[in-house]
Amino acid sequence: MSCVLFNEYPTQDGKKIVEISLNAERSLNALTLEMIDLIQPKLDECKTDDSVVAILLDSAGEKAFCAGGDVVNLYKAMTGEGDASFPEDFFTREYTLDYTIHTYPKPIICWGAGIVMGGGMGLMNGCSHRIVTESSHLAMPEVTIGLYPDVGGSWFLNHMPGRTGLFLGLTGNPMFAADALFLGLADRFVANELRQNMVEGLQAENWDGCATAAVNRVLRVVEEQSQPQFKSGSPIQQHYDFIRKITDHDSVEEIVSALLAVESDDKWINRSQKAIGHGSPLAINLIKQQLERTDQMSLKEVFCAELVLSVQCCSHREFPEGVRALLVDKDGKPQWTYPTLAEVDQAKVAEFFESPWKGDGQENPLANL
Repeated sequence: MSCVLFNEYPTQDGKKIVEISLNAERSLNALTLEMIDLIQPKLDECKTDDSVVAILLDSAGEKAFCAGGDVVNLYKAMTGEGDASFPEDFFTREYTLDYTIHTYPKPIICWGAGIVMGGGMGLMNGCSHRIVTESSHLAMPEVTIGLYPDVGGSWFLNHMPGRTGLFLGLTGNPMFAADALFLGLADRFVANELRQNMVEGLQAENWDGCATAAVNRVLRVVEEQSQPQFKSGSPIQQHYDFIRKITDHDSVEEIVSALLAVESDDKWINRSQKAIGHGSPLAINLIKQQLERTDQMSLKEVFCAELVLSVQCCSHREFPEGVRALLVDKDGKPQWTYPTLAEVDQAKVAEFFESPWKGDGQENPLANL
């Protein structure tokens, strides 16, 4: 069985909607290089096919849209078990796919039900119509494995209101439907049970005019029908002033100190404190610097900058150590390079932002996006 399934839904006026489904339910549809290499040519083909009016991007099973990237094979490559060139190949092709989705000329509807993390966030956030449901659980928890929020995270975290993106990048706090809508990470709420109604509505729609408007007409109806299932009240919106206050400091050490100094029985705040207390001090520095460096960059420049940082992360010990502790040995006891924020060597942090493709006529593999 293929790890990506393709399906077509005919419309009443002779057009078609192409469905692309991640099909690796056992791994929570974690995004592999094989998946990327199947999706990319399909999107390229549909781009110039006049009979295709829209793309529906979804996945098998109910637990997850996509729980992240192929960390297992990255770990093997980083520890000498696999091909040493795999990280560069994987990230180059993953970010190319993400960029393709962000800049796609036709509507892409993402059904973001269940777990959406890491690589799944990269796929979803480029889509023109991002749907969350009552089961949606979004997060960018890379700090816990010694990495940073990539796959365009440098773009979408910086575009969130206030400094919520910085806070969520540093803590990896989960986001649910109301949070995603507040933060601009989702466009519509549709109840899981109305998915088929949505598909049938798209098939019955008139596609002669603007395709984006056609999708909106359908989603507007099913979103209205979904309101009884919608849980209003976003914890992130409720903590918005708190987040702004905590992140209003000049250094990452001051931000973390301010967060850890809060005495509260608020479970949301407690979770943030626990996460940042367990996160990699080096990664915390990388996250803060990456968001500052990419703040005014174009989307293409962001992906080029992320490729530099991701490839560098794969050549240092922090990321593989984080993966080992959380996902391989599962002992939950990573031996971070720097045990505390105060010990982090800033000269070492700066090395992560130096391009591996300097000299000898080399250029960033994404330079021609």
